[in-house]
Amino acid sequence: MVGEDDLRNLLWELLGEIPSVNSKPSGVLQETIVHDGFRQEEWILDLNGEQEVPATLLIPTGIGKHSPAPAIVYNHAHGSRYDIGRKEVLEGRPALLEPHWGEILCNMGIIVLCIDMWAFGGRADETESSLFKRMLWSGQVLWGRMVFDNVRALDWLLSRPEVDAQRIGTMGISLGSTMAWWHAALDERIKLCIDICCLTDFDSLVSNGNLDGHSIYYYVPKLRQHTTTAEINALIAPRMHLSCAGIQDILTPPEGLDIIDSHLKKTYAEYGAADSWHLFREDVGHLETKGMRGICIEWLAKL
Repeated sequence: MVGEDDLRNLLWELLGEIPSVNSKPSGVLQETIVHDGFRQEEWILDLNGEQEVPATLLIPTGIGKHSPAPAIVYNHAHGSRYDIGRKEVLEGRPALLEPHWGEILCNMGIIVLCIDMWAFGGRADETESSLFKRMLWSGQVLWGRMVFDNVRALDWLLSRPEVDAQRIGTMGISLGSTMAWWHAALDERIKLCIDICCLTDFDSLVSNGNLDGHSIYYYVPKLRQHTTTAEINALIAPRMHLSCAGIQDILTPPEGLDIIDSHLKKTYAEYGAADSWHLFREDVGHLETKGMRGICIEWLAKL
């Protein structure tokens, strides 16, 4: 059986060539907007040495270097809405409820960082398909570059004096969900993972013929030859992990969720941390529900 460190190393290998960036991530503040209860900072970050990364940082009122707070790396969704990107954290999208997650998190005293991923928002000048093809020709994997940016974004976030480095979480819906569990699996600094509507068993997805439901960013060459969704998610244990899913969601086949749930229940029990994993399901499709919103807030309060 492959050990945790060996599996993480294997995953990074499968994620393709990663930039050799020796400098710490940096940023230039573009704008500050004061809202009721929090401050919004708009940044341009240098995370990968190749492309500037627009980022939104939300800091609750009263939080400072003398009173550090927990933080969430919030991951935006896809939905073929390349124009939304990081704006989702404050403006939402059709699959999400209101009020929007940025406001909810700040009201809970949680700092929030959300970046535009490759092909989205301020980085939409090259299409997802073009990026995937160009990178593949160069030995790179689009998903690997996306994950790398998120890891580097957390590096930058942890340089902020307002952030409590021991209380870091990540969350998102759809693409944001997939980023949450991949990032948490590879980065042990994350203490809480919340994924909404995209915990997908690879083999079940193939069996159901729903591959086109996920966009091309999702696919990592040779991944299924080496590991499974359940094994990747087991790397998060014993850290807290809440997954929310719709029973009717074709992107997350129910039988695949059963496989993942069984594997993770066993893994967390072996750690003596059975209460740190939970799969919450409702009879809906690919969207957030009031029940999901409620249990997410309950778990966020544990951070």
